Amino acid sequence: MEVVAQAESGEQAVELYRQWQPEILLMDLRLPGISGTEAMSQIRGEFPESRVIIVSAYDWEEDIHRAMRGGARAFLLKDSTTEDIAATIRAVSRGDTAWPELVARRLMERSRREPLTKRELEVLQKVIKGWTNKEIAAALCIAENTVRTHLKAMFSKLRVHDRTEAAVCAIRYGIVHLD
Repeated sequence: MEVVAQAESGEQAVELYRQWQPEILLMDLRLPGISGTEAMSQIRGEFPESRVIIVSAYDWEEDIHRAMRGGARAFLLKDSTTEDIAATIRAVSRGDTAWPELVARRLMERSRREPLTKRELEVLQKVIKGWTNKEIAAALCIAENTVRTHLKAMFSKLRVHDRTEAAVCAIRYGIVHLD
């Protein structure tokens, strides 16, 4: 195995992939500029046969789901052993996929949860920042009662009872990220 390039941003990852077109691409989800998921999407748009392995420090359900939906062939945690990394690269090189047990379990957990709507995600993002219902309503140009309706639906989907639990749950599962 040979490393042919290393990028410091999502944009650079796309450019370097175009230049080198490596057999396997190891992509971090958290990159300066565009995210690893967006970079992977651009690369796979231009090079549909590209083989991407996502590498992340986090095993958040939503990140794993986005990686899989975006066409990643494997997902590795950064604390994976050298042997696991090599075995995953070899598997993907053969055309296989490699989803470790922990990652597969996270995907199963996510599949049991009803997804949040776009608007619920917008409300949740503001809840995490500590905004009041009134502030959320003003920012989203909706009534406070509508904010409460979105919160109630979100609480049910996340199986939580209040704003604090919703925020903790959303961060833990990677539904939203702190900026």
